[in-house]
Amino acid sequence: MRKLILLGTHGLALAIGFALGIYFLPILTAPAGPDQAVLEAQAAGATYSAEFTRDLKGSDLFHWGEGTISVSPERIVHMGDLAPGPDYKLYLVPEFVDDEASFEAVKDQSVRIGDVKTFNGVILDVPAGVDINAYTTVVIWCEAFGEFITAAKYR
Repeated sequence: MRKLILLGTHGLALAIGFALGIYFLPILTAPAGPDQAVLEAQAAGATYSAEFTRDLKGSDLFHWGEGTISVSPERIVHMGDLAPGPDYKLYLVPEFVDDEASFEAVKDQSVRIGDVKTFNGVILDVPAGVDINAYTTVVIWCEAFGEFITAAKYR
C-alpha cells in the first residue's frame, strides 16, 4: 500500500511539474518584445485599430490578450500584453469570433499572418497578396493546443 501511495504522489508531482514546464517555457525562452517607441512608430498611420480585451467568451485565466491592435496593408502591430503560451499565431478572420468553436468554424476562410513570439508587443508584416479589407477581425490562436487566446474586430 505504501508503494502505491508513493507512486501516486510522485506521479502527481511529475504531472504538475510537466504542466508548469509547458506553461513557463515560452515565458523563459521568449525574445524581448519591441520597445514602446518602435511599436508606436510602426502603428502610426494604421488603416484600422481595435482593442483586445480579457472579457471574451473564449478567454480565461490562462488565455487572454489586452491592448491595441493596429492593422495596415503593410503590417499588424499589437501594443499590450498577451498571456504567455506556446505556438501562438495571428490570423485575419472574415467575421468576429470570440471562442474556439467559432474560430474553428471559419479557420479555413482565414489567413495566417505569422507567428507571435513575444507577449508584450508584436509587429508582423502582412504577406504580399493579403487584402486586409477582405477580413474584419484579428485573432490570436494557440496552434499547438487549439486554444483561443483573444480577438478584436477592426472593421
